[in-house]
Amino acid sequence: MGEQSSLRQLKLTISNAKLKETGSLFTKGDPYCEVIVDSNLPRKTEICKGTYEPVWNHDFNLLVNPRSVIELKVSTKHRFKNDIFVGSATVELGNLLASHNGVLRNVEHHLTLKDRTGNKTGTIFVTFDMVLEQGGELTALISSLALAPSSSVAGPSNQSDADEPLPPGWEMKIDQNGRKYYVDHNTRSTQWTKPPSLPPGWEQRHDHRGRPYYVDHNTRTTSWQKPTAQNVEHFNNWRRQLSSEQEANRQQLESRYASSTNNANGVHADNADALGPLPTGWEKRVMENGRVYFVNHEHRTTQWEDPREQIKNASSRPLPRGWEERYTADGTKYFVDHNTRTTTFNDPRITLGHGSANPIQYERSYRWKFGQFRHLCTRASIQTGHIKISVSRNSVFEDSFNQILNIPPQDLKRRLFIQFRGEDGLDYGGLAREWFFLLSHEMLNPMYCLFEYASKNNYSLQINPASYINPHHLTYFKFVGRVIALALFHNKFIDKGFTLPFYKRILGKPLTMMDLKSVDEDFYNSLNWVKENHLEECGLELYFAHEFEVLGEVKIHELKPGGEDILVTEENKEEYINLMVSWRFTRGVEEQFKAFLDGFNEIVPLHWLQYFDERELELILVGIKDFDLQDWQANTIYRNYRRSDKQIQWFWTFVQEISDEQRSRLLQFVTGTCRLPIGGFQDLMGSNGPQKFCIERVGKENWLPRSHTCFNRLDLPPYRSYDTLKEKLLLAIEETEGFGQE
Repeated sequence: MGEQSSLRQLKLTISNAKLKETGSLFTKGDPYCEVIVDSNLPRKTEICKGTYEPVWNHDFNLLVNPRSVIELKVSTKHRFKNDIFVGSATVELGNLLASHNGVLRNVEHHLTLKDRTGNKTGTIFVTFDMVLEQGGELTALISSLALAPSSSVAGPSNQSDADEPLPPGWEMKIDQNGRKYYVDHNTRSTQWTKPPSLPPGWEQRHDHRGRPYYVDHNTRTTSWQKPTAQNVEHFNNWRRQLSSEQEANRQQLESRYASSTNNANGVHADNADALGPLPTGWEKRVMENGRVYFVNHEHRTTQWEDPREQIKNASSRPLPRGWEERYTADGTKYFVDHNTRTTTFNDPRITLGHGSANPIQYERSYRWKFGQFRHLCTRASIQTGHIKISVSRNSVFEDSFNQILNIPPQDLKRRLFIQFRGEDGLDYGGLAREWFFLLSHEMLNPMYCLFEYASKNNYSLQINPASYINPHHLTYFKFVGRVIALALFHNKFIDKGFTLPFYKRILGKPLTMMDLKSVDEDFYNSLNWVKENHLEECGLELYFAHEFEVLGEVKIHELKPGGEDILVTEENKEEYINLMVSWRFTRGVEEQFKAFLDGFNEIVPLHWLQYFDERELELILVGIKDFDLQDWQANTIYRNYRRSDKQIQWFWTFVQEISDEQRSRLLQFVTGTCRLPIGGFQDLMGSNGPQKFCIERVGKENWLPRSHTCFNRLDLPPYRSYDTLKEKLLLAIEETEGFGQE
């Protein structure tokens, strides 16, 4: 009777579950969950069709007492056979109330499902909502639990957890009711649950569903698995061993080239000595007088010199001009002749004459060039530590300018850690992408008079000859050069692009008359008329000088010494046109461009770009702005959604209906940038490498969509209508600004 009178109402929400995959697509079954209170009649959720990740979001109002035991039992329903038991989890309500001081306000828990043999079969996520009155009832409950064997929400407690030491700065105390609680002296906070003992540099956090995950600040990665000192030590030992093996392999590359197995054409090095075996196809012989000579069976020649000595001596000399040394995936050395665009295994410094029947094909694809450039950047980057740059969104240009120029160029090759003041976001790549986008948008703004549009119809940028009105303009151009090089070095995009002739000047390539057409068509038409018409017959007098106006001041520039007095004739017309083209691209901007290259070269040496042309350099820096919707859909992954779900269908309808500008904002909202790599959506990068566009089912219908730019993930709540989805998405992509932590 006493138990019956103390009944309370508990609101239990069965959210979703993740079940262990045990069969093929056709044997998944239709999972449902039963709730059993104190062995009474069960109550069931709805059935989810054919999935290992059912989502129920089913609310139960249960009559319980503070000592009730709640069993959650998950089974799968099949059409032609009996229901199959998957697993169950037990919740002791008394322990749960005691650990939360009698107050359960939407407390989320994830419980481990186990089958009858004790094996884990999945995880179920539930929410409790109940309040136990403070006073004698709560005190009596806690006292009775203190005398009973302890157990946890998800099942029996692990004795090893009680033996684990507390993390540094933590202390266990006991309150007046005999309950244990834990004090964190680092943050001056308390909690009921015991903090896990983690290795140095690790931190435990909880996601929006209450699931614990672990952050390794040493390597800036996350993991669902709880780390232990032993596991971390094993991992570090493995990394050190791998590093030492790679270094040893690197040191052996020279000897591996000289010590190739000497078995070609049946020839064996019978007389291998301290210098090692002979190269492939060579044989050592001795004449009757005892003199040693060497036979090249591939070319049927002989020589007195030992080919191994030639290889050893040649390796200390520089390669001829235009040659480069590389290694294949298995560590074999080969040489690239950029003069003739060929490759060979023969060292050009050695005149042995033995060749290879299968040289490596000379590659000229953009992907290969980009891979070589990224290899140079990775090799030059500093893996330890990071550089923190803290800026305000309202003054991103000024804040970045003051910090970037005060950091040594070598330190800027570390990982960038961007922080926007007043925001709690952690930079695992997404904040850096947005910072480059915002900063480039500001510093390349023609309003600052550093750059100007190429023409009225061409919004590509070029250096403004009138930038000298700012007395510190050369310092700003050095800063811009650093930022552009940083974007290339860290594989990030900028907002606006330069003219193609500007990229050609960075690459050191000669400018031609055709380059003028995209920048200044009127100037091009004038020179083209001069080129195609006879000046003397037209009665036109031109001299090797030209007038131009800067800020209302007309100046005269001589194309060559004494040019004001040198008349342009048919004989020197070609020279005049070439000088005019060169002057048009450099007029009044020589010092600015030199300052830009000085800043650029401090981060990325210019010879690293020798493989690219101007259009490829533009693609690396600016990316692609045109979207292929089919490519977008084909390279999108879903979590807790299926491609056939109505919310996903509505999302793609929304993407098709909006404008290109809104698509750019949507992409920037999710990934941190509105540009795409050259490979499209399949080459999107996340915090740990390639990361496809992802849509995850998270939240409730009244929530706004959220994004995780470091992981290219959109959290899309399960809206009930297309109009609601459209309204919420438009509000998110057009009005949202800033980052936070969950």
